[in-house]
Amino acid sequence: MKPFILMRGIAVFVATLLLSSCASTNDPKLYAAEKPALELPQFFNGTIDAWGMFQDRSGKIIKRFTVVMRCEWQGDTGTLDEDFTYSDGTRQKRIWTLKKTSADNFTGTAPDVIGEAQGVVSGNTLHWNYVLALPVDGRVIHVDFDDWMVLMDDKLMLNRAIMSKYGIELGSVTLSFTKRSSK
Repeated sequence: MKPFILMRGIAVFVATLLLSSCASTNDPKLYAAEKPALELPQFFNGTIDAWGMFQDRSGKIIKRFTVVMRCEWQGDTGTLDEDFTYSDGTRQKRIWTLKKTSADNFTGTAPDVIGEAQGVVSGNTLHWNYVLALPVDGRVIHVDFDDWMVLMDDKLMLNRAIMSKYGIELGSVTLSFTKRSSK
């Protein structure tokens, strides 16, 4: 009888582990009560400076960069004009077009985004999912981004994005956005 009880205990333990691993910690609704509430058109309006880095999956810093963003909204459509400067001196431009599709949902497009980015705002958090055409060693690969932005206050937002391909993590991007004061 004891082996049966032991096996049953192990089965319950394994089932609990499996169920807990299925519970989503990546549900934006978990942050619904967090303040200050993120109003995307309000934060991404005007000029924003950002500082960031890309780390490979081992944690090694591969590139550092700065971004100057000029942002404006016309109704439910926003334009984020981004100028990147990398630590190696290279430059890149990306222009996002964001559209508010419902109270908490946004889509985004950019020339190097494959299809549409899908975003959900909840509380102080924006969660984006998209595929980026990323130039690597003379070729372009499509990389999945799981992108989380968290509003800290009316001037500061933190961002962490996990990059993956075929479900395998390639690395992460970390950014700090600071909104310039209006003069």
